[in-house]
Amino acid sequence: MSEPALLQLEHVTVVRGGRTVLDDFSLVVRQPECVAIVGPNGAGKSTLLKLLSRECYPVPSPATVCRILGRDRWNVFELRSGLGIVSNDVAAWIDPDASAEDVVLSGFFASATIDTLNDVTPAMRGAAGRALVRLGIAHLAARPVRELSSGEFRRATIARALVHGPRALVFDEPTTSLDLAARRDVCAAMRELAREGVSIVLVTHQLDEVIPEIDRVVLLDSGRVVADGPKSSVLTPERLSALFRVPVQVELRDGIYIAH
Repeated sequence: MSEPALLQLEHVTVVRGGRTVLDDFSLVVRQPECVAIVGPNGAGKSTLLKLLSRECYPVPSPATVCRILGRDRWNVFELRSGLGIVSNDVAAWIDPDASAEDVVLSGFFASATIDTLNDVTPAMRGAAGRALVRLGIAHLAARPVRELSSGEFRRATIARALVHGPRALVFDEPTTSLDLAARRDVCAAMRELAREGVSIVLVTHQLDEVIPEIDRVVLLDSGRVVADGPKSSVLTPERLSALFRVPVQVELRDGIYIAH
């Protein structure tokens, strides 16, 4: 029996604040597969992420299908065991005095830190330790967040999403606000996970985040898919200029597409 699709979205329409943000949107992502969803600000990327995390829902319609890992309905906590989301929003509410280990453990509770109300089991600590090792930051387990570099903290948030052992990770513009060294560090972590067989869905507007292990690219504009296919045929100057509404030139450098 074949694995269910990681994502199966068909004829999905999402309205937020009286505005249609995703408009008859359809996308299927198989397992294992690495896909980049690229679009400008306002294209609907944030709403798509909220749809996947079950923070918003599509307009009911007989034609609409919205399945994750083959299921229409999920307990949100249970969903995290199959689909981890790496979001920059974590930085806004994580306690700066929390340790890197606490950041990872907080993934079990969807909390900002770990306190006496959280029943942290030995199994959870073991899983957190393995996730820290996997991201190469086990030596930082006891270090407070305020003492971590931006790249180290971003790796800790990836470990946080991995702590449940999900089959796939969704990255939300993972290198935003990072310096050059930290950007390279995070992209290297994504590449390693992809090579390990973790399915990756990258949501971004930056072409240089599309790591070589990602071959399929989906272009999103005004809530609709306007292109979907191999990146060699999608990431072209003509398509990207139309998408971003400015002249775009593309250079391929060491497997990475650079726009200028």
